[in-house]
Amino acid sequence: MAKITVKQLEALTPADHGKTLREEGGLTAKVRAGVRGVTALFRYEFKMGGAKRDQRLGSWPKKSLAQIRAERDEVRASVTKGIEPAIARKAAKIEAQAAVAATIAEAERQAAENKTVTDLFEEWMRDGVSRQDGNAELRRSFSKDVLPAIGDKPLRTITEKDLLTLLRSVKARGLNRTVVIRSKDIGQMLRWAEKRKPWRSLMVDGNPADLIDVKQLLDHDYQEERNRLLSPDEIRELRDTFARLELDYEALDAGQKYSGVRPANQRVQCAVWICLGTLCRIGELLKAQWKHLDLEKGSWFIPAEATKGHKGKRQDHHVFLSAFALKQFKVLKAHTGHTRFCFPSRDENSHVDTKTISKLIGDRQCSLKNRSKPLPGRHHDDSLVLSQGTNGEWTPHDLRRTGATLMQELGVTLDIIDRCQNHQLGGSKVRRHYLHYDYAKEKSEAWRILGEHLVDILSSSND
Repeated sequence: MAKITVKQLEALTPADHGKTLREEGGLTAKVRAGVRGVTALFRYEFKMGGAKRDQRLGSWPKKSLAQIRAERDEVRASVTKGIEPAIARKAAKIEAQAAVAATIAEAERQAAENKTVTDLFEEWMRDGVSRQDGNAELRRSFSKDVLPAIGDKPLRTITEKDLLTLLRSVKARGLNRTVVIRSKDIGQMLRWAEKRKPWRSLMVDGNPADLIDVKQLLDHDYQEERNRLLSPDEIRELRDTFARLELDYEALDAGQKYSGVRPANQRVQCAVWICLGTLCRIGELLKAQWKHLDLEKGSWFIPAEATKGHKGKRQDHHVFLSAFALKQFKVLKAHTGHTRFCFPSRDENSHVDTKTISKLIGDRQCSLKNRSKPLPGRHHDDSLVLSQGTNGEWTPHDLRRTGATLMQELGVTLDIIDRCQNHQLGGSKVRRHYLHYDYAKEKSEAWRILGEHLVDILSSSND
């Protein structure tokens, strides 16, 4: 019996409709003529269990003759083994699906094993950390220092050396404090990962951040816990500096003012004296809204959401303004009272960035910042350096510490100072549940004597 050939199939015409072609080995083809032309429907005929059977193999020319014969050979092989062709095909399909599933599982395993530091960072930002600024500073700092260095690396490959290299590059810019902050933030992220799938399985060798001794990277004279205080002489020097800068700038010709040292604007000056006189945090002050101030009664309400809390716990704060602090708010209101915020942004629809005053003050102490050149669009002078820099840089937060220390010197008890600073106080939950006296009288008195003392300091002159 001759083999069916491609030429034979190609020579078929509609007149061959119904004709059956056969070849040795049980391969048959039934000719069909239709609107789409001539086709040949192939089957494999065989015996199994003493009965005649057949198995469809598809049609030509949709399938090539070679493909049809290959399928016939597969069916014949299963028949030879005594296996039903339909069952064999089902088994083959199951095996193919299992192979696909295994391939997908392996791809997913490899993808999980190769999750990068950036993958971890994005999940941590979404589910693992919630800071007061909506994590904006975290994203900025990681995008600047961390992700460009190790973001593309698989987490499982991150080592102590990778983190040290990253932190040393930050230290090379002379930023001791930033080194500490980056180290803490990276450590927090990795500790979060250690407790969660799939990240913990990628850290089988431990947390590389635990091996970092950040103190070894810092300058020997760097102090993580700041203890900078402004002395009475420095408080008076700051007053005189503000006044001198204004006078010097006013004395400049119009052509000289562009390059001259500009004075600290009135908002900055008010912020400095308010922080000193109320012990408030600079961020709380810069978020302040006029609706929360009663200048007639001399009170300032700071809602919990505008405060900084320990471990995420925040509480409302009521500040009773001394005559000293009240005067500064009245000066400020003359400048920004037409807006919603005490310290509005340029478009006046929101408050300024909470780091604005800190940056403005820091930029005017550039010799204490280890900066080789000015930052774009920022001041770059030493106009606010106090005591010729012998006591180091001062910050707005140092004013809070200075005011609290002055209160202590004036005999205010420590628990009242804590309350004036809106610190979260310890004690049993039962005590906090039942005892709700707000110490308003004691706090008001503490702020009053502090304000009077600051007036006394600023009323005298340095020898």
